[in-house]
Amino acid sequence: MKKWVTRKLNKDNAVAISQRYDLPMLIAMLLDIRGITDEDEIIDFLSNETLTASPFEIKDMDKAVERIQRAIEDGERICVYGDFDADGVTSTALLYSYLSDIGADAMYYIPSRESEGYGMHRESIDRLYERGVKLIITVDNGIAAVDEVAYAKTLGIDTVITDHHAIPETLPDAVAVVDLHRPDCNSSFKELSGVGVAFKLVQAIEGEYADVDGLLENYSDLAAIGTVGDIVALRGENRVLVKNGLRHINNGDRLGISALAEDAGLSGKSISAGNLSFTLVPRINAGGRLGLSKKSVTMLLTDDEEYAADIAAELSSDNTERQQIERDILGEIDGMIRQNPSLVNNPIIVVYGEGWHKGVIGIVASRIKEVYAKPAVVISMEGDMCRASGRSVSGFSLIDAVFSCSDILTQCGGHPMAVGFGIKRRQIESFIQRINRYTLTHPVPQPVLELDCKLNPAQLNVELVRGLSLLEPYGAGNPTPLFGLYNMTLRDIREIGGGKHLRLTLSRGESTVYALRFSTTLAEFPYSAGDVVDLAVTLDINTYNNNENLSIFIRDMRFADREEDETLRSKECFERFCRGEIISADEASSLLPDRSEFAVVYRFLRANGGYRYSFDSLLHRINADIGYGKLRVILECMNELRLIEIDEGMYDFTVRLCEVGAKVDLDTSVIITKLREVSSDE
Repeated sequence: MKKWVTRKLNKDNAVAISQRYDLPMLIAMLLDIRGITDEDEIIDFLSNETLTASPFEIKDMDKAVERIQRAIEDGERICVYGDFDADGVTSTALLYSYLSDIGADAMYYIPSRESEGYGMHRESIDRLYERGVKLIITVDNGIAAVDEVAYAKTLGIDTVITDHHAIPETLPDAVAVVDLHRPDCNSSFKELSGVGVAFKLVQAIEGEYADVDGLLENYSDLAAIGTVGDIVALRGENRVLVKNGLRHINNGDRLGISALAEDAGLSGKSISAGNLSFTLVPRINAGGRLGLSKKSVTMLLTDDEEYAADIAAELSSDNTERQQIERDILGEIDGMIRQNPSLVNNPIIVVYGEGWHKGVIGIVASRIKEVYAKPAVVISMEGDMCRASGRSVSGFSLIDAVFSCSDILTQCGGHPMAVGFGIKRRQIESFIQRINRYTLTHPVPQPVLELDCKLNPAQLNVELVRGLSLLEPYGAGNPTPLFGLYNMTLRDIREIGGGKHLRLTLSRGESTVYALRFSTTLAEFPYSAGDVVDLAVTLDINTYNNNENLSIFIRDMRFADREEDETLRSKECFERFCRGEIISADEASSLLPDRSEFAVVYRFLRANGGYRYSFDSLLHRINADIGYGKLRVILECMNELRLIEIDEGMYDFTVRLCEVGAKVDLDTSVIITKLREVSSDE
């Protein structure tokens, strides 16, 4: 459950932008909403096609270039040391390809996610030493490799670090440490991904008067995939890299990318940043998650069309396998939640299981976060040592929360939105208690769904949507515009796609629109014809037989009369009570139902033979002045006294009526007794 908020707009400013730059009013509004308001920003955002900032703004870039050029001149073997995700793979392919093209004795190395894990390792350095490597250049990793860089030095191997992750207290004693987040780095743009930093290194090696357009032509396709894959803001130089990269990807300039796109069903289609994010990047990542990152690099580098197609097919197969592993783990977690619903009452949801694939638990954490709108941590147990991955919500630094428990962790790294760490099995329960105790002084903010603006359905047309292309590519920092259609009456519901999706007919006043709700079956859909709803939608143009039509895609949906602030407050109060935290007498009273409210709920359930849609829809359907927390208490009490049976998982909520013989005394309920005790404490 999220609170819907409309982003702030300075309408006068939007009017001025529209008039000055001859832009449609909606585009001017969206620029203002995104904070793109001064002349340089607007021109850069809408029309910049090349990189203008000198790479030598970046601290230590000059040292990196000097050492790399010396290695090339002296014929020293150089190893590009990468990472196993899409950013690391494309960084590796980009820098290795460039070094090979200019005659360097280059090789690359990507550690196994399963057997080695992220970053540099002594064993890997030993292998590189045996192969005669004299210079290691890290890409998308290395900033924390203090011990490993020191060890490499004892073997006569120099290291150049290029990274974009958070800076630790102590930097490695490398020849150069190129990281935009160094406090002494004066770079004008600090949001590059690992592949963005690798591109700037190539630009620097080419010199102050480098042919930047030529470099973009050769490498921006790789940079685009890594940039989108790492979910960095698509502003500034990132936007330039992705815009150029998409053009070359759509031109089919690189065999490996074209093969992957064809295998993914994108052949002949215009590939967008969204296609990269949801279709190509997961396939490249799948190889890394299942320990096969080198496949991805070789696919990106090959000039053999048949070989590229074979690897693309393998990566797609890996991705299918990854999806099944993900479903299996989520199925286990769903069962845990059904058995112990209190798991999801904590501010930070932590789940753990035996032998869960360590390469997939981060995605699983993302799924849990999406469902419950709370930070989530998933721990894979294997023997005494366990590996964990976490994902956060906007406004809450999960890395800070995890660092507060660092004394019981074996290792830890990440950033505010994503973390990874090691922990011993015996410390897991202590970790769960401590990280949730951290939220008492650092509360998790209320989850929010941000709408760019509300639209009148009468305004919707193809021309309105056509103008939105000026803002592409979309991604982190420049999301696809999300619009609100409020107080829409649901007129008709039709199944499409073999029953996997729904097509809705909705109206307001004299206007009727058609909208698609993907991945929702009729049996799962909690709304009925006649309901008045609010929609959060994205807009697109569908072309069929040379005819253009408006497409409306529903991203979220709610009943129009929901009092969100009170509902979220009541939910938070109920969860605190369930966790055993202190609530006030007034709060306890707000959760405590009277007999008439019990009767209203029970009569509704009897009349409907139970209930099988979402809890939120039940709250609406009962149509009484019963808040979220109070309804939860009523259902918990009825479940406790065997009047009903609740079966609630990650994606469904079912209430079944039980056969009742003797009369039930509500006063014997444990939850009611506890609430009465608290409510009478003052």
